[in-house]
Amino acid sequence: MRKLFLALLPSLLAAFLPAPAAAAGFSNWAVMVVAGDDHAHSGARSQVFDNARRDLVKAFEGIGFSPDNVEQFSLDPDKDAEETTVTHLANGLWDLSNRAPGGCLIYFTSHGAYNSGIVVGNGMLNPDTWSKIVNNACGSKPAVIVMSACFSGQFIPSLAGDNRMVFTAARPDRTSFGCGESDHYTFFDGCFLQSLPQSGDFPGLADKVKDCVSRQEQALGVDYASEPQLAIGQNILPMLKWR
Repeated sequence: MRKLFLALLPSLLAAFLPAPAAAAGFSNWAVMVVAGDDHAHSGARSQVFDNARRDLVKAFEGIGFSPDNVEQFSLDPDKDAEETTVTHLANGLWDLSNRAPGGCLIYFTSHGAYNSGIVVGNGMLNPDTWSKIVNNACGSKPAVIVMSACFSGQFIPSLAGDNRMVFTAARPDRTSFGCGESDHYTFFDGCFLQSLPQSGDFPGLADKVKDCVSRQEQALGVDYASEPQLAIGQNILPMLKWR
């Protein structure tokens, strides 16, 4: 009987242990992480967006996304990142999604402007242009798209779809917080990184991020909460778990 128990032990343990992250099927997804600016809201130089870029890549690899399918973009490119320009983003996402056709994970962190889009260096990337870039590269593949910027809710109408989850740091008419010279991360980026290890799927992660951002804004005493926005298509829900 003891020998039989020992023989069955690996199977019994497997039934109770969580499945490895790669089992979720993210290993063949394209991952693009973009830092769109290198300044604080004051105009002084800041690493607040690049700090998130570097740590988000590590976090995504930790839940099953392959390092071979990750591309980073920065205004201050290093050995891991290409320079952030609209052309580089369009070409990079196209190449990446063809190399890793399983789906698209895009995280874009920068400043944003009301009714104008998200900052890319000295210019703006508007929702219409960005959606065309994403549609061209990712098409109908499953995609998780995170836009972390002030007024980033303006991107939801053009990016949302049945096979997509779109998560933004703020309403279309609200700022987000935490991009000062002394901040290591924005509130939203920091909450995303803090909440990811405690989560097992992207919708649950979004709920935790919303709660975390709300707590930080209440502690700061902001007049108008950022109210992160979430849109989840009906077809992508089964694909959003990693454990």
